[in-house]
Amino acid sequence: MNSAAPVREFEIIERVFRRVSGRADVVLGIGDDAAVTRLSAGRELVTATDTLVCGTHFAADAPPHSVGYRSLAVNLSDLAAMGADPAWASLAISLPAVDDDWLESFALGFFELADKYDVELIGGDTVRGPLAATVTLQGSVPDGAAVTRGGAQEGDMIYLTGNPGDAVAGRLLLTGELTGKKSPDADTLLTRRFMYPEPRITEGLALRTIATAMIDISDGLHADLTHLLTASGAGAELDVSQLPLSVELLELVGESRASKFALCGGDDYELCFTAPAERAKDIAAMAESRGCPCSQIGTVSAGGKIEWHLHGRHYDVPVDGFRHFE
Repeated sequence: MNSAAPVREFEIIERVFRRVSGRADVVLGIGDDAAVTRLSAGRELVTATDTLVCGTHFAADAPPHSVGYRSLAVNLSDLAAMGADPAWASLAISLPAVDDDWLESFALGFFELADKYDVELIGGDTVRGPLAATVTLQGSVPDGAAVTRGGAQEGDMIYLTGNPGDAVAGRLLLTGELTGKKSPDADTLLTRRFMYPEPRITEGLALRTIATAMIDISDGLHADLTHLLTASGAGAELDVSQLPLSVELLELVGESRASKFALCGGDDYELCFTAPAERAKDIAAMAESRGCPCSQIGTVSAGGKIEWHLHGRHYDVPVDGFRHFE
């Protein structure tokens, strides 16, 4: 929203996206060629970028409020996995045509989440093209405190927040690809898990001094855990029966299919992390204080072999998770 553009673009920016600055560290926000922000001494900058594309990440008839919310949520999840405090966002939107109602609803969803985590929109761009939204989110951590994927050690416990598999079930319910017996509230709960994922920002901050490695599981638990273990040069022994499957998911698809959804579905935006066994009480206290389920699903092992087991037998993971170009 900082580049030269037709008058209509500036009208959109002024009416829908410009707000009074609420952060003291924003020196110059929307309205110039670039934004200017101030980073405190002793802090390091953390930056994440994600794009949501119509037809790939959301349907053409998806509520724009949800699209706006998710466009920021997916980036907040990345910062949560680093143990970072979010601060500033830039937003680039590609639009086939100007639709005032769509934009206003999108902005309401975006700012609903931005306000919750004190994120200020400081710039971006609007262009004509296929419907898509790209958010770049910046935050900070104390010097040397970022939690990476590469710190898992042999003997560490492997944990997972939330209930994986719910989001992909919600997506399939929305598209009509999934039907089945469910409780009256299951459809609403599961579809909301997809449309309005809850980034684990406060959990990520609490885990900054506990976790040895961390990742968010946007592309599926098995695929993303594999990334973490590869970066750490480690393997793992994991138990499918310990996956924290929700009652709603189990009622809808049964245990076998629910496990596959949890391992390979994607779009959960939960945190998978490793921590020394002696920090188990700290993790339990963190989970209880935040009302966030946090389950141990395995142990880090030496070498690079990743072994899933179910009832004492080897379990073959059916697929590797979401891949953009397949």
